[in-house]
Amino acid sequence: MYTAFFGLSEKPFTITPDPRYLYLSERHSEALAHLVFGIEESGGFIQLTGEVGTGKTTIVRTLLGELPDDVDVALILNPRLTVNEFLQTICEELKIKLAIGYPKIKPMIDALNAYLLEAHGRGRRTVLIVDEAQNLDPDVLEQVRLLTNLETTRQKLLQIILIGQTELQHTLARSDLRQLAQRITGRYHLEPLSRNETIGYIRHRMNIAGASRYVFTTGALKAVHRYSGGVPRLINVIADRALLGAYSKEQPTVSRSIVKAAAKEVGGIDMRARWLRVAVATAVAVGLASTAFWAGRELPLTAQSKDPEQTGLQATSIAIADPLSEPVLEQPFEQALETPIERFAEEPTEVEVPVEAVATLIANNAGTGTDNAFEMMFGLWGADFGAADGRACDQATAQGLECVFQRGSWAHLMALNTPAILSLQDETGVGYQVVLKELDAENALLSIAGDEHHVTVDDLSDYWLGEYLIL
Repeated sequence: MYTAFFGLSEKPFTITPDPRYLYLSERHSEALAHLVFGIEESGGFIQLTGEVGTGKTTIVRTLLGELPDDVDVALILNPRLTVNEFLQTICEELKIKLAIGYPKIKPMIDALNAYLLEAHGRGRRTVLIVDEAQNLDPDVLEQVRLLTNLETTRQKLLQIILIGQTELQHTLARSDLRQLAQRITGRYHLEPLSRNETIGYIRHRMNIAGASRYVFTTGALKAVHRYSGGVPRLINVIADRALLGAYSKEQPTVSRSIVKAAAKEVGGIDMRARWLRVAVATAVAVGLASTAFWAGRELPLTAQSKDPEQTGLQATSIAIADPLSEPVLEQPFEQALETPIERFAEEPTEVEVPVEAVATLIANNAGTGTDNAFEMMFGLWGADFGAADGRACDQATAQGLECVFQRGSWAHLMALNTPAILSLQDETGVGYQVVLKELDAENALLSIAGDEHHVTVDDLSDYWLGEYLIL
């Protein structure tokens, strides 16, 4: 209905799994890596848990597509089965022939054991994946444990992966299932997406659907995360309804208010309370998130300069971090901390000049283009920059510098303690580049076309999505 209006080839936020729309956040990548590692190690159980809608089934589908050719899989999607039905389903998945009728448990286990030994002799590995494992009856879980007794003198013949909601953790913590819990060699709990991850997720799906511009404003992106709690399934539902809402109003962009209305219609606000509790508990339990790399991004270009070849923002020596996570410092950044200008004050300093509004600065200043920002940045390092002299980062390399493009937080920038080009974006999706010269907990000093402007960090946060470039 709204696809042609927004220049899309198809609806980007359907809730049915589509491999083309796969977006592996840092958390999803780690979860997938845990499963792959567990299969390669061949032994015990692997447990993957997560709340409803966090993408567990997506990970399973991705895993199935990445398994080596020497792996055979028995996949059980509906585990509400008796012990007999459970074993029969495994045999059917592995194409093991059974006696006609209602087979008994012992003959099925014998047949399964014979199959596993024969597969092992041919150099093949066998994996049992149980989705929605929180629905397994205790008797079936005990049978699952007994299946790990099928082994040679050197290794297990059957690798078992249990995937389920958070309730699975509580079930396996029961004292009568402690023998099974002790055999779990790998555990991973999938959390909802962070705000930056949500933004990356939405933009990824819009790009796959053919979007040629930013349809969701900065405020709208933040609102989707707030109302969905970072749960991919809720993100899809709210974003889809928001696109429909903007279409019905004939508005070319999705605003914060449209997202709010969409969330009310689909129940996103009511569902948010539960996810906020989950997010708070997660933050207390795990602290800061770690870094993952996200390939294929570039700094947003201003309306004055749309050609990446002219701006030189796609440097060959760029480190690109995931928009979903808080980066941690790595060795290349340690080397980049020696700056040729005065370092930021460690204690907040009083701002003796009036604080200016970011919206006014970027709307009324022609000096927020990419070339202007690079010229100012190069100057801080005592280097020369020419807008007509080729790619900016190539010019930097020729003068002993290196472009490093990252996504992070204010805390990360304060830790780096070096000037940075910030990529800002207004409510209409237009991008701007400004140079950050000083930063403390409350205020920032921006340089725009050679003029300095003091702004508050809170005001600047409404226009900055975490993208920056340092030399």
